[in-house]
Amino acid sequence: MAHTSIHWFRKGLRLHDNPALMAALKDCKELYPVFILDPYLFSNSCVGINRWRFLIGSLKDLDCSLRKLNSRLFVVRGKPEEVFPNLFGKWNVTKLTYEYDTEPYSVKRDDKVTSLAKDHGVEVIYKISHTLYDINRIIEENNGKPPLAYNRLQAVVKSLGPPKKPIAAPTLEDMRDVKTPCSDKDEKKYGIPTMEELGLDTTSLGEEVFQGGEQEALRRLDEHMQKTRWVCSFEKPQTSPNSLEPSTTVLSPYVTFGCLSARTFWWRLTDVYRGKKHSDPPVSLHGQLLWREFFYTASLGIPNFNKMEGNSVCTQVDWDTNPEYLAAWREARTGFPFIDAIMTQLRKEGWIHHLARHAVACFLTRGDLWISWEEGQKVFEELLLDGDWALNAGNWQWLSASTFFHQYYRVYSPVAFGKKTDKNGDYIKKYLPLLKKFPAEYIYEPWKAPQSVQQAAGCIVGKDYPHPIVQHEVVSKKNIGRMKMAYAKRSTDTTESPSKKQGVKRKAPTIIDMFEKKTRK
Repeated sequence: MAHTSIHWFRKGLRLHDNPALMAALKDCKELYPVFILDPYLFSNSCVGINRWRFLIGSLKDLDCSLRKLNSRLFVVRGKPEEVFPNLFGKWNVTKLTYEYDTEPYSVKRDDKVTSLAKDHGVEVIYKISHTLYDINRIIEENNGKPPLAYNRLQAVVKSLGPPKKPIAAPTLEDMRDVKTPCSDKDEKKYGIPTMEELGLDTTSLGEEVFQGGEQEALRRLDEHMQKTRWVCSFEKPQTSPNSLEPSTTVLSPYVTFGCLSARTFWWRLTDVYRGKKHSDPPVSLHGQLLWREFFYTASLGIPNFNKMEGNSVCTQVDWDTNPEYLAAWREARTGFPFIDAIMTQLRKEGWIHHLARHAVACFLTRGDLWISWEEGQKVFEELLLDGDWALNAGNWQWLSASTFFHQYYRVYSPVAFGKKTDKNGDYIKKYLPLLKKFPAEYIYEPWKAPQSVQQAAGCIVGKDYPHPIVQHEVVSKKNIGRMKMAYAKRSTDTTESPSKKQGVKRKAPTIIDMFEKKTRK
């Protein structure tokens, strides 16, 4: 039987390593590649302008690649469960393919669409390619529970063997007998919208530092894989949170949107590592991809993973509700230049280094402002190009010492931490030019500068730049006490110490341990 197939692009915005797309092409006479602007996922309130730009760039790139195969992308607006019945009838569809997604909303959505497809006599095929492994299989291999310690995850995936090798992108030969019917009317109806057509305010947009799309993802991957020594010696804690140019690959947005396959990244790294001495997980680049699997597995196996209440592994903390503090943090008005510079970079560029995320997350939650990690999670979801649901929720729980990481007494200083890798404050000068004339002695603590120094710098603290929102030395000690009380309240039958529960004899060093070890050298 010759099929009329829809391949539903969601996160996997690429042609390479796309097994669901290849399944759509099997015994296919007509192909309709579709992307749906689902109002639940793409409301203006939860997607920032940089993410919109990255998405639209990725869709344009995908459409361009499809057109080289004599096809095109059809962008449809609406709820998938309302859109598909119409498309099934309009195009006489017999097969629907898509990449499996583990997010709770996505699972429910896909169940609805699959049921509707069956009602219309449409065969449904999904493939796993957004993660290295089948996440459900990892949970099954761990006695039906998600591993709550990284080294436990490593043990489970080791038993599964290496990830599947990526498959090649479809070629003109694969498309030889396949057509994508398209009229002039379709060009207008299903074209990729501009940000203006979507009603987005683009006035705040700055330079596009990270361009979306599969071609840019593969170019960046090639560029980094040529730096053999750098790849082999890469250790995440030894990279700088405040370098003027990124000290990591910045491939995370491309993996998040699926412009780059995680399996392609993994196997390219394997090729570079082969026969050479190289770093190992958790700090290596392979290790970063396994952290991604770790949080994906936790997010699938733990109900209410993105919330404190109803989350069985999350410490229940009596966080404060303080809209003024939250707004000051979000808008880079805390009075701590290192924190404000990071939040400024986040809003301008849509990306910040992982250790910079550590600093601002600790500051918002257990370190200084005592605001729930759920509030920080929302801000990151909006502003980060790589705002991945599972990783965002998992990292916020980790950094607030609510789950996974329990050394709540280890607090990042909003002053000293940045100085370790940028004594002169060049990063602060770049993102907070108002402070660029302050001498290095005062740039992390401008409130300590004498009035004459502030006047010479053209920036008076309290007038041109805010006073510190809190006294770090005072509130951090108070908050350690509050965390101690929250831990004391935890029931003894919770997974208080995952490593003990799972029989791990020794605790792996934390990222903080590794970073401090580096700075002591």
